[in-house]
Amino acid sequence: MSKHAKPSRVPPERDFTAGMAAGGRSFIGSTGEAGLDERILKLAQEISGVDEPELLAEMLITAVRTARGRPPVGDFKLLNRALKEMRRASEVFDRWKEFRKVAVFGSARTAPEAPEYRAACEFSARMRDEGFMTITGAGPGIMAAGNEGAGRDDSFGLNIVLPFEAVANEFIAGDDKLIHFNYFFTRKLSFVKESDALVAFPGGFGTMDEAFEALTLIQTGKSQVHPVVLVDAPGGTYWKFWDQFVRDHLLRAGLISETDLSLFMVTDDLGAAVEEVTGFYRVFHSYRYVGDQLVIRLMEALPEEAVKKLETDFADLIKAGGVRQGGALRQEENEPELAELPRLVFRHQRKDFGRLRQLIDAINRVGD
Repeated sequence: MSKHAKPSRVPPERDFTAGMAAGGRSFIGSTGEAGLDERILKLAQEISGVDEPELLAEMLITAVRTARGRPPVGDFKLLNRALKEMRRASEVFDRWKEFRKVAVFGSARTAPEAPEYRAACEFSARMRDEGFMTITGAGPGIMAAGNEGAGRDDSFGLNIVLPFEAVANEFIAGDDKLIHFNYFFTRKLSFVKESDALVAFPGGFGTMDEAFEALTLIQTGKSQVHPVVLVDAPGGTYWKFWDQFVRDHLLRAGLISETDLSLFMVTDDLGAAVEEVTGFYRVFHSYRYVGDQLVIRLMEALPEEAVKKLETDFADLIKAGGVRQGGALRQEENEPELAELPRLVFRHQRKDFGRLRQLIDAINRVGD
């Protein structure tokens, strides 16, 4: 068990699609044989410990249909291995689901004596002291710094199997929270699904890939809004020049919106980086969708005048009606752990997630 990080009321349903996936519990799909469908459903219902037998039956039907389609052996192996990797990751993270986590990215080639390494190590240690566990790619460089700073008990390693740079660092090697992945996409899924914040230090193609993908997923509503912090060592300019590129060549050309700049923070101040993550969850807790209603869970109720001001200032986010403050909706019964948290509820336009980030920031400022 963690020595420093503290359990938090993290949403048990970690919807990494930010409510964009279709809901419901209806059973869809068929092998083409009614009798076989019935036997599969009966088998799923007879297996102990399964809360959603219809979903299990649907997965089995998908496997049968895939096999009958006679895909190339390589495709069949890919699907099988990907599912096994996702299962393994889910099993590991399930034991730590009550803890908030921050993903730390950066170059595998950064030397331990480099200022970026020392900054990443200090950042992870400070996040541990704030109650957050750290997730890294388990490799050397910045990844090792993240595991070293957080400590073995308070960190995870998501190792990618490569012909090079594939050995887990000494700070997470052999730990039961080290997970090995053959595929980048299953590894990335775990980072997105399990992290409550993403922090990137200077790195190469992989770091750029992770940063841009995180921003893309948030911008398009495919991932929930969460802090993305791009951290230079004190006096460093790596992310400052990146920010200049984004503003000069993406924003100026109209390829992104002004509000998209709210989705990330660039800093060389570790204290500011820590505050960006912890402050995000000061009053705001989490959100989920119930139909077209956005339900924002709060750590504490807001004064009614503050709710009215939010309704006015962020009217562009509201599809119809207004913002109301109240308790949990009936549709949230599957998350009883969060039932007592107050809510803000409104019909969301489901666009411009940079503005949604600005709304969350405004909510947190009410508590200042």
